[in-house]
Amino acid sequence: MNINLQHLYLIAPLHTGGTTQEGNLLGIARESHTNFPYIPSSTIRGKLRSSQSDDALREQLFGNELKDGKPTNHGKPDDNDNAQLTQGDIWIGDGSILWLPIPSLSHGVVWVSCPLLLHRYARLAEKTFKIEEYLCKFKNDKTQIYLKDAIFKGSDLKEWPNWKEAVPGAATQGIDHVLVLPDQHCGTIIQMGLWRQVKIKLDSNKTVDGGFRYEEAIPPDTLMYFPWGLTSQAKNSEASEKALQAMLSKDPILQIGGQESLGRGFVQSFA
Repeated sequence: MNINLQHLYLIAPLHTGGTTQEGNLLGIARESHTNFPYIPSSTIRGKLRSSQSDDALREQLFGNELKDGKPTNHGKPDDNDNAQLTQGDIWIGDGSILWLPIPSLSHGVVWVSCPLLLHRYARLAEKTFKIEEYLCKFKNDKTQIYLKDAIFKGSDLKEWPNWKEAVPGAATQGIDHVLVLPDQHCGTIIQMGLWRQVKIKLDSNKTVDGGFRYEEAIPPDTLMYFPWGLTSQAKNSEASEKALQAMLSKDPILQIGGQESLGRGFVQSFA
């Protein structure tokens, strides 16, 4: 199976709703086995599907849907009693974090990742690069890295001369300080680095109705990616692959996860 990767560089905070809400904190979608934030494949697929105005091509790529209780055919309800829902030619995977920015008193911003996230990306991208803990761009035994809520000794750091191999494409222009943390530490640091927006509810008189609410989001300047490819039952393999590639390259700016009126969820997309 041929797997394609599409990278996402977050221009604004991105929130995709989670399944739980603790107290006044509205959580974000998380992987059940790692607790890392992610973008559900259904969110990405829904966005791409809605952006395709050609009914026939949309159904070719993503399958038909129900309308007025009947499966659609070129966007209209099919009156054929034997009409069924069909599977599209394209599958879309979940969006995963590759590098996430963390404030640093010593280096401004440091992008962090971990072996688990890097191995996952390397497998899908069919790449081979050095992956171990405490690799960084800035090796110096006297240098300590002060992250938002953690300090890492310079004597523990290992120089990573070929770090750009793990930072694909155009993103290397913005990401200039990277650090690979152990999996368990990376999870903690990412949790502390999430964007949290305070919200309040106003009544008709514009006065506060209730208390404050906090909403989590993946911070801007995070580098993510999602895999996609052809389903095993694709009928127009070559045409469908080219069509989705054209969709992704036509408009490199996508809006994912809602709150468009607040400027949330905008990402720069590149292969």
